[in-house]
Amino acid sequence: MKTSECSGRTLAFLGDAAWSLIVREYLVENGDSRGKDLQQHSTGFVSAKAQAAFYAALHEEGFFTQEEEDLFRRGRNANAGSIPHHTDVQTYRMSTGFEALIGGLQLEKKQDRIREIFEKVLRTEVTV
Repeated sequence: MKTSECSGRTLAFLGDAAWSLIVREYLVENGDSRGKDLQQHSTGFVSAKAQAAFYAALHEEGFFTQEEEDLFRRGRNANAGSIPHHTDVQTYRMSTGFEALIGGLQLEKKQDRIREIFEKVLRTEVTV
């Protein structure tokens, strides 16, 4: 399947899973072992606020390609349905865009680029 055949919401669905997996692998590889700790630490990477902040910081640096920015916009502009109560609409849409970007890369089998984005996020001083 091609990214052009998927809606922004579908790409975000896939991106959510791909991002969550890379975060979980990182946490386990770095010695976190207690379930409660793993969940708490993963929130710093997978929450809507964190994802929106990561996107904003990397976007400001010009880190993303035009194709990646297009994937982001497809996710951000997708019909969101219901927005969680704990976040505002703008943050939720930005995080959905970030997930769509990751989902598009996953669908295109560009795991090296996803890893590069994750490693950049690790080096970025973003506080949520």
